[in-house]
Order: sequence, then structure tokens, then C-alpha cells
Amino acid sequence: MTSSKDVERTMLRNKLLGRWAAGKLGLTGRDAEAYSDALARGAVDPERSDVFSKIRKDFDAAGVPESDERILHVMTELMLKAGNLMPTARGDALDGAAVALARNLMSR
Repeated sequence: MTSSKDVERTMLRNKLLGRWAAGKLGLTGRDAEAYSDALARGAVDPERSDVFSKIRKDFDAAGVPESDERILHVMTELMLKAGNLMPTARGDALDGAAVALARNLMSR
């Protein structure tokens, strides 16, 4: 069973991953935010949860020369980063911002 913390961490990872992928795709501003938000929301939607396949397909369509290994490496790095940004016992402002972001995306 997946906990709400796991979902929030995955949403945050997908948001960060979406920003990385948007940059590779040449998306900026609102387009980049919309792309990363869509990936983040995919964490709670089983039909859209395969972010690797989505990014691979988008990169292929746009001619972005990133290997599967590189995409998976970035996904792993960002999952670790997302875990580090999740709330801790001390609950600093960055922790609160990460939770607020995840909850905001879940409510859209």
C-alpha cells in the first residue's frame, strides 16, 4: 500500500523532473510549469503515472538526444532530492513549501 508521503514524494519528484524535461524540450514560463504540473499530477493518476514513457515519447518527438539511462538516472536523483525536501521533525520552511506544492497539485 502506498502512503500519502510516498505519493507526495513522487509528485514532488515528478514536478522537478518535469522542470528538467521542459528545459530539454525548450519549454519556458507557463508552458514549462504546465508540463511539470501535468507530470506531478500523474503520480496520483494510474493512467498517467508512467512518467518515464511520457518523457521518452516527448523527447523522441522533439528530437531530444537523451538516453534511457540518463532519464532514469535523473529520475533517481530527483527522487532522492524530493525525499530530502519532504517534511522532517524540524519542519523548516522548505519542508512546508514541498508539502504545500504536493497538496496543491493533488487538488487540481
